[in-house]
Amino acid sequence: MARVQTHKNFIDGKWVVSHTHRTFDNINPADTRINLGRFQKSDKSDVDAAVAAAKRAFKTWRLVPAPKRAEILFRIADRMVADKELFARQMTQEMGKIIAETRGDVQEVIDMTYYMAGEGRRQFGQTTPSELQNKFMMSVRQPLGVCGMITPWNFPMAIASWKIMPALVLGNTCVLKPATYTPWSAVNFVKICEECGLPPGVLNLVTGTGSEVGEPLITHPDVRVISFTGSTDIGRRVSEACAPDFRHCHLEMGGKNAIMILDDAKLDLAVDGCLWGAFGTTGQRCTATSRIIIDKKVYRKFLNRFLPRVKALRVGNGLDEKVEMGPSVSASQLKTVMEYVQIGRNEDGARLLAGGKPLTRGQHRYGYFHEPTVFGDVTPKMRIAQEEIFGPVVSVIPVNGMKRAIEVCNDVAYGLSAAVYTQDVNRAFAAMRDVYTGIFYVNAPTIGAEVHLPFGGTKVTGNGHREAGVAALDVFSEWKSLYIDFSGTIQRAQIDNQ
Repeated sequence: MARVQTHKNFIDGKWVVSHTHRTFDNINPADTRINLGRFQKSDKSDVDAAVAAAKRAFKTWRLVPAPKRAEILFRIADRMVADKELFARQMTQEMGKIIAETRGDVQEVIDMTYYMAGEGRRQFGQTTPSELQNKFMMSVRQPLGVCGMITPWNFPMAIASWKIMPALVLGNTCVLKPATYTPWSAVNFVKICEECGLPPGVLNLVTGTGSEVGEPLITHPDVRVISFTGSTDIGRRVSEACAPDFRHCHLEMGGKNAIMILDDAKLDLAVDGCLWGAFGTTGQRCTATSRIIIDKKVYRKFLNRFLPRVKALRVGNGLDEKVEMGPSVSASQLKTVMEYVQIGRNEDGARLLAGGKPLTRGQHRYGYFHEPTVFGDVTPKMRIAQEEIFGPVVSVIPVNGMKRAIEVCNDVAYGLSAAVYTQDVNRAFAAMRDVYTGIFYVNAPTIGAEVHLPFGGTKVTGNGHREAGVAALDVFSEWKSLYIDFSGTIQRAQIDNQ
């Protein structure tokens, strides 16, 4: 048997074992016979050490000129380019999505890091005239301090970069707690940052469970902001933990995203979009297309084209270039998918049109595979049309007209992403205006965000902050307004200018 490598935490510039001397195994979800590595099963003492290191490093890192901080980020991006294929293949083994998608995940790290490196010379404030003579006013950004980053398993490198790169270029220091299913990608990411010259303590990595690592991190008084991506239930706990001390938190949580197909849509294009939106990453995206809301006039025509394509999707190990959908990330996630399929079977009126079963034979027998699944004749209030499944299950909801489609689209707890397929520019703009989500697409699926626009959602999807783009800087900085009076006298604003 091949030797299983043991990986360590990264604290204060050193790779160290946990105080617990415990580890956990990282299992390939496409073939559970394969142990990809052992990782530190850390606890509060490791979190405390990492936060203390980050707090010390902040004293000097914040004083490094932002363009100099950015030079390190440029080196990191360049270095990620060199190892893109290696990291993508290891990520596919670790969390299951197909190799084309993991290449995209690593590319997103590269894109985000280059983009945020550019912000080393672009952290613009405002200058504005004073109402008084001989007085100058401006605003500047200032870093917060130690930032706690809790990242999910579905984009284990990309989302880490969304959080860490803006924080670093602003002068903050970070403690990263990756998902327990994807610690290998986090280790790879941090190793590159170390090699490219980040000073000790600026970026720290602690692996382990949510209860033993995540909870001590979100409650630590020296962590000034928590940036969390994950479930709404855990996000609520993060918010509650930060509230008593008025510490900042940024939450990016669930979605129940819809593609609306109007009666004038190009159906072949809509089919392509629904396949990619619903079954990309095995449906394990917060932006995944979980609902297809379609005008009754084209409902049958759409299904006649969509269902054969769904049934023909190749499911298997994502390292095979011909495979189009990989496994669920874990046994528990597969169980959740199966439970929701049964809920859909039991819902009065819903019809199972494709899939519906786990795949357990042949190449699939050692992995967490499930058929791409489609329910038809779904009504808006059914559980499969309201609750996030995070798997390869999509509900097709027939409606009468665009107005009703928008009503149904908005009638869920979440508000992350939505899309409309139409050839009418007027209806496209009306849908853009009236659908209440943080992200909206026209003639494209609900997935496909780029790094230079804000990413995030409304309602229970988030708490008003955004990742990516310039908006990400607001999560990890505070504004300071500066007033410089060179009059040589006391001047009283709102009084002496009357």
